[in-house]
Amino acid sequence: MPKQISMPARPGRVAAGAVAAAFMAAAVSACGASYPVTSPVKARGAAPKSAKVAGGSVDCRKATCVALTFDAGPSKYTPKLLDVLKQHGAHATFMMLGKNHVMKFPDTVREIAADGNELGNHTWTHQILTDIKPAEARKEMSLTQDAVQRITGRKPVLMRPPQGRTNEDVSGVAKDLGLSQVLWSVTAKDYKTTDSALIQKRVLDQTHRDGIILLHDIYPGTVPAVPGILDALKKRGYTVVTVSQLLAPAKPEPGMVYRP
Repeated sequence: MPKQISMPARPGRVAAGAVAAAFMAAAVSACGASYPVTSPVKARGAAPKSAKVAGGSVDCRKATCVALTFDAGPSKYTPKLLDVLKQHGAHATFMMLGKNHVMKFPDTVREIAADGNELGNHTWTHQILTDIKPAEARKEMSLTQDAVQRITGRKPVLMRPPQGRTNEDVSGVAKDLGLSQVLWSVTAKDYKTTDSALIQKRVLDQTHRDGIILLHDIYPGTVPAVPGILDALKKRGYTVVTVSQLLAPAKPEPGMVYRP
């Protein structure tokens, strides 16, 4: 059976060599098959030195970047979050749930895209993809792909597997659908608390260069924490970017699993 990757209970900063070794070990199945895993730093490093980022975008080879992502929305809290991002001149990647979120808040999905944020896929109903058959996993991803395309005119190129759980079968389906998988290095566990100050502290305590922050735009304590997070990150010299900006000049590769 293919080995699955799941997020650690207490994610934090790990030496780059240890991360690479752990992930290469995790990506090799018992039968010897493997699937690709890399970090944003390695993805950028594999791009030609002469490669340039898109005009007007951030070059994270030079800037101290961190990617900001929000899972499981949109929700009634997302419009306020979009206002906060605009006020701070920041953009984020939104990994969206299809059935009860994308379909319920299509105008917000359009606003996310219109504001220059990145649209991502977090499946249709948040099933754990490693617990279901590949055909079911394909349906979970493709339904959200199609819904986002109908609303915005384009399909996501990034997805986040629920609970960060993936394996060779999931990676194969993602590749077929043109999706890269994005994990994370920072979590505030905002699904367990409404304390915005605590959410802010947890994020700032874990953030490091080239990290990926995971928050949720469906919980009441999260959006109030974002202004303080953005202000503190700016003071510390960080530039907040989308996942694709973090990878640039490399482009997300379908089937690849990206984790800081």
